[in-house]
Amino acid sequence: MRIFALSDIHIDYSGNQDWVAGLSRSDYQHDVLILAGDVSDHSDKLAWCLKTMVACFKQVLFVPGNHDLWVLRDAAWRHGTTPGSLGNSLGNSLNKFTRLRQLVEDCGASMQTWRSGDLCIVPLLGWYDYSFGEPGQMLLDAWMDFKACRWPDGWSEHQICQHFLAANLPLPTLNANQRVLTFSHFLPRIDVMPGFIPPDKRALYPVLGSSLIDLQVRQLKSKLHVYGHSHVNRQVQIDGIVYVNNAFGYPNETRITAKQLLQVAQV
Repeated sequence: MRIFALSDIHIDYSGNQDWVAGLSRSDYQHDVLILAGDVSDHSDKLAWCLKTMVACFKQVLFVPGNHDLWVLRDAAWRHGTTPGSLGNSLGNSLNKFTRLRQLVEDCGASMQTWRSGDLCIVPLLGWYDYSFGEPGQMLLDAWMDFKACRWPDGWSEHQICQHFLAANLPLPTLNANQRVLTFSHFLPRIDVMPGFIPPDKRALYPVLGSSLIDLQVRQLKSKLHVYGHSHVNRQVQIDGIVYVNNAFGYPNETRITAKQLLQVAQV
């Protein structure tokens, strides 16, 4: 059984959606897919993608990304009705997350810890908390999350991150013989970013993730962590842990993304 990783599929772009639709229905029937967030802010498109991938893989494991929690463009949420299993109550991004949990399960995917033999795969929720730097005014004005997400009144990015990190607790109990693989949408540490990133793009670093995610990764004694969000494909080992990003990315991102599945482990 092979373990594949993918993130940031962004199926709002027709070419990306076509790639998902074209996945083999036979080649991966004994394999697991880690889908590390940013599928679509439209709930019906997210459901379609999950159901399509569930038909292709033995198991699909998922955590939502920031785009998946946008409510601004999701018409069902704007108008007070939500499709399928999401129910009929209009909510902010926190409520949308709660209902997305049910949508994921209804589609046959999972946001729960998954075990097979000595392998344990643990999803880790998160957000960004500016532990990678304080945002400048240009980022505060331009970053779409600040417009497209809705949170309880008065919540800061730090509180949002703390809420999702707390949802990972208690961390699963593991025995000494288990091989642990963790995954999140958001970056667990900023030094997974390569050195070639130009200074103007580094202005995005404050909204890439949280160092507190890495604390949970290390508490679980994970040896491999899959992440997304940055749209910069990379594999790097830091302090005994291999960090892997395999983002599909936007159609024009052909230099920093590979547009294909990546096998990260095998049982």
